[in-house]
Amino acid sequence: MRLVEASAKNRPLDDHYYEQIHLYRIKASTYNCSLSPAHAGRIATDLKGSIAVTSIIGGKCIMKGVTIAVLAVALVGLCSITMANPPLVPPVQYEQFCESHKVSGSGIIDVANSVIDKKIALEYFDTMTGDGDIELDQETAFSQNADVLKRNISTVNGGNKSNLNFVQNTKMTYSGKTPLTGGRYLNSKAFYGGIGANVQELFSVTEMEQDETAFFSSTTPYNPPGTTPEKLVDSLAKAGRDQDAVAALMGSNPAHLVGIETKNSFNGTCGTDATWHRIFYKDIKAHEMFTGTFEAEKVLKFHENPVREKHRAPCEGIDC
Repeated sequence: MRLVEASAKNRPLDDHYYEQIHLYRIKASTYNCSLSPAHAGRIATDLKGSIAVTSIIGGKCIMKGVTIAVLAVALVGLCSITMANPPLVPPVQYEQFCESHKVSGSGIIDVANSVIDKKIALEYFDTMTGDGDIELDQETAFSQNADVLKRNISTVNGGNKSNLNFVQNTKMTYSGKTPLTGGRYLNSKAFYGGIGANVQELFSVTEMEQDETAFFSSTTPYNPPGTTPEKLVDSLAKAGRDQDAVAALMGSNPAHLVGIETKNSFNGTCGTDATWHRIFYKDIKAHEMFTGTFEAEKVLKFHENPVREKHRAPCEGIDC
C-alpha cells in the first residue's frame, strides 16, 4: 500500500505527525493490500492543523485468507458540513388516521397505539396495562396533510389553532391494587428528515389523574397561498432570518415541532425523558423521575426554525 505524504510549503512536520503517519504505515502493512494508483491511500497533514487528515482506501485486502472489501473512508477535519432540516414536503396522495374512545369501568386494561410514518419522520408508541377502575377519554389523530388537522396547544402559536401532523389528547383517571403500567414515546426521526428529537414518558401507578397532549409537526403547508410546498422550501431559505417573512410563509404550521403538555397527580412512579441529539454538535437531555405521591404540571417541547442552513460542499474552495 502506498502512502503519499504532503505538507505545507516551508512547514516541517513535527514528531507527533510523523508518529501518526507511522501508525498508518503499521496498520496498512498488517494487510496484504493491492491498490491501483487511483485508490492509493493519502495522508495530507499540516503542522499547525490548518489542513487535516484525509484518507481514501479502496480495493481488496487479504488477511489470514479472508477477503475484505474496503470501503471509502473520509476523515474530515476542518472541512465542515452543515446540517439542514427544512420542513418535509407532504405527499400529494396524503394519508390520515383517527381513533377516539371513551371508556369507564373496572377490570383488566390493555391499551396500545403505534403510528410510524417515514414520509414525515414520525415515530409514536404508547401502551398501558393494569387491573382496576378506569375512566379514559382519548383521541389519536394523524394526517400527512397538516392543513386539515388543527388543534389548540396552549404553548404553541400563542394557544391559537396549529396545523399538526399528529396529536393525541388523553384524559384519564385510574385506581387499583394492581399498578397501571405504561408509557409513550414520540420521535422526530432524523434519518427520514426529522430533527432527531424525542420525548418519552413512563409510569407505574396505583392511582392517577392525567390530562395530557402529545403533538408533532414536520411538514410544510399542503396548499401554501400562491406557491407549492416544493417552492415554499426555497422561499423559506431566501427569507433567512426575516422571521416575519417566515411566519407569513408557514402560517399556523409550527414545523419542526415535537412535544408534550401534561398535568398529573399520581401515587406510584412516573417520569419523563427528553433528548435531542445531532452527531458532532448537539446533545440535549432532560430526565425526571418521581416515586411517591405527587402532583406535576410539565411541558416538554423541541422546535426548530423551518429555514434550512446553506449547504457547503466539504473542502469547498480547496483543491484537494
